[in-house]
Amino acid sequence: MNAVLLMAGLPAAISGQAAPQQGAAKVPVFREESRPNIIYIMTDQQWAGAMSCAGNTDLHTPAMDALAERGVRFTNAYCSFPLSGPSRAAMFTGLMPSESGVVENEVPLPESLAGNTLGQMVRDAGYDCAYAGKWHVNTISLPGEEAFGFRNIKDNGDQGVAEACVDYMQSRSRGSRPFFLVASFINPHNICEYARGQKTPHADLAPAALEDCPGLPSNFAVQPYDAAVLRFEQGLNYSLYPTVSYSPDDWRHYRNAYFRLVEAVDAEIGKIVAEIDRQKLWDNTVIIFTSDHGDGCGAHQWNQKTALYEEVASVPLIVCVPGKGDDGKVSEALVNEGIDLMPSLCSWTGAVMPEGRSGVSLRPVVEAVARGKAVPERPYIVTETNFIQTSGTLGWMVRSSKYKYVLYDKGKYREQLYDMENDRGEMRNLAVESEYAEILRQHREMLREWLLSHPATPASAKHAPRGLAKQATDRVRHLRMIP
Repeated sequence: MNAVLLMAGLPAAISGQAAPQQGAAKVPVFREESRPNIIYIMTDQQWAGAMSCAGNTDLHTPAMDALAERGVRFTNAYCSFPLSGPSRAAMFTGLMPSESGVVENEVPLPESLAGNTLGQMVRDAGYDCAYAGKWHVNTISLPGEEAFGFRNIKDNGDQGVAEACVDYMQSRSRGSRPFFLVASFINPHNICEYARGQKTPHADLAPAALEDCPGLPSNFAVQPYDAAVLRFEQGLNYSLYPTVSYSPDDWRHYRNAYFRLVEAVDAEIGKIVAEIDRQKLWDNTVIIFTSDHGDGCGAHQWNQKTALYEEVASVPLIVCVPGKGDDGKVSEALVNEGIDLMPSLCSWTGAVMPEGRSGVSLRPVVEAVARGKAVPERPYIVTETNFIQTSGTLGWMVRSSKYKYVLYDKGKYREQLYDMENDRGEMRNLAVESEYAEILRQHREMLREWLLSHPATPASAKHAPRGLAKQATDRVRHLRMIP
């Protein structure tokens, strides 16, 4: 039996899930010249497999590939919540969406958190912080010329984001304080408009002949023991899920459009990578590339996000650090990209971690990979979801080293269990097979442990549709959902 799985049910401090801190961490002492710059590049709605460096031959992403050649690419990185607003709130607060109360796109940060975000913490550590592009926590752009610790150098919209970042990097004088720059692009999110038959506002898509479109994925079919509630949710909102009437040919066109949108945003990222090259910033800069969540991209005939399929919950993650040794490496370490960002940047910048954050710094992992050492083991991570835009179905994903467990709060086959080594496409639900009963039980216990150690915060009733705030954050009710 996998040793990691046998740790289920142990206290958080033993199992490896970080317990809430009892006090603020001490600020490490750095020489000013020793602290790296931080460049955080983010796309929107890009799943982990939508890069040519990930082995996908249906698209070509030279800029992302260039980052992967200089850094560590993580193959088991997941968002905290597969929806833009909650996912981004996790990145900039270090809290899971159910902990912060931001469980929907239009929910603002609570006042208690709005004054203590990642940008403010890094700024207080002595960094110059600048932000370009999509914000969406909850306003689409940063609200004002300065907000949440960042100077706003470009509002939402992909055109001009890269240029604003290049101008920012060129305007900085040698020897000035280190900087934290966020370049936040909106594509391939325009696949949402494409699916509705609308114009894609941030990229032009040329019509494609069917024979020039990618084929269907090997997991295109909806497997017979899939969670039935997903098809129920899919049928509730045609604007979100216009693909319910798609033919296989329609799906091929969809996949072509999606990959072309990824290539379009890759070209924009390439402008930033070229400036990093020109200034030789690789030598003193931590560069992180990721996305806020994925897209179904036709797997299981799903478009959009919110579900806990691999294509939806897994995200690209590449980390480049100063110095040599990490070039072109791949890591299978488990990462919760949302809540792990804050402790990672606090470690690199010397910013003070606030209390109550349970994320894990990626720095020891990257440094271990670079040195060829054993990577610190993490027993599991959790991603949560809420179909608050339709009927309010709740769900959780527990990802351990080998397996993935998914639980939805209602419907037939609401429990899913997949072997991530042999069935990454999620086509055989092991939860219905008695042979895997013990592994299923262990993952239920992991989820139970996680729910008990991560208290929820009520969302604002003003911003929660259909009065779902209490339902979305009622941990006592959530614990009863576990079989």
